[in-house]
Amino acid sequence: MQIFSAFNSSLRAVLFGVGLAVGGSFAWAHGDVTPQAVDTHTLPSLGDKWLPSNPFSSGPASKEALRIGTSAYNQNCARCHGLEAISGGIAPDLRKLDGECTGMADEQKKNACFAEMDEYYVATVRRGRTRDGRVYMPPFEGSLNQEAIWAIRTYLETRREK
Repeated sequence: MQIFSAFNSSLRAVLFGVGLAVGGSFAWAHGDVTPQAVDTHTLPSLGDKWLPSNPFSSGPASKEALRIGTSAYNQNCARCHGLEAISGGIAPDLRKLDGECTGMADEQKKNACFAEMDEYYVATVRRGRTRDGRVYMPPFEGSLNQEAIWAIRTYLETRREK
């Protein structure tokens, strides 16, 4: 009888340890996120005034912005928003960020919609999201510069659902 009792105690201890390890990793996954530095020295400087729309959506710096934005997304965003912007349920699926814009037939309305989504995106990334005193997304202003934030947006534009 003592053998079974010792076995049950050991089994409980092991299961408790596994539970802590697994549960702790889920809590940590959406816990404090320390922004990672993004090297943007190869992109044109955008200055101190925040631009209302993505300057890297097209033009000569677009390819470099995509390269930097892909890496910056993986370092700073994928933890919550998922690899390749495919959310695992913790945070919004960023492939759908401007989904309502892509289906618009009127080109002028589509462009206005994308511009509005750019404003929403940059405001959210800069200031973060807090609801009922709980931080759902940390603010990245001061940690990521304008070039890095728009480079990430450039990457997200390539991840749009078709």
